[in-house]
Amino acid sequence: MANDLNQLLQQSDETVAALIADGANPTDLFDIEHHLASPDFTKLEKAAVELVKAGYHVDDADEFELDDGSRLFAFIAMSRVKLDAQILQLQTEEVTKIANLVGVDYDGWGTFFGEEEDDEAE
Repeated sequence: MANDLNQLLQQSDETVAALIADGANPTDLFDIEHHLASPDFTKLEKAAVELVKAGYHVDDADEFELDDGSRLFAFIAMSRVKLDAQILQLQTEEVTKIANLVGVDYDGWGTFFGEEEDDEAE
């Protein structure tokens, strides 16, 4: 299982640029959710252990049944950082390395911005 680092880095840069273009303040702290998945729970568990060692908060894995009846396990690894392209590139590289090492899919990162974030502040 090899995740495409170049594609993930490009996606990361595009996401940062889009958030800033939409009015996100790059000096604010954001909860960054890195998305990992695998049909093999044991591999996903190994990724979780390595990500915790690297300083990420890892949620419990969720199990999903796909249309073909197969099962997929997924979790998010969270960090709280400024919306800085360089920081997020380093995190993307780190998570990709761990995902490739243990053989799970890494789908990049996301965050919440806008109404949902405003609702939490109230």
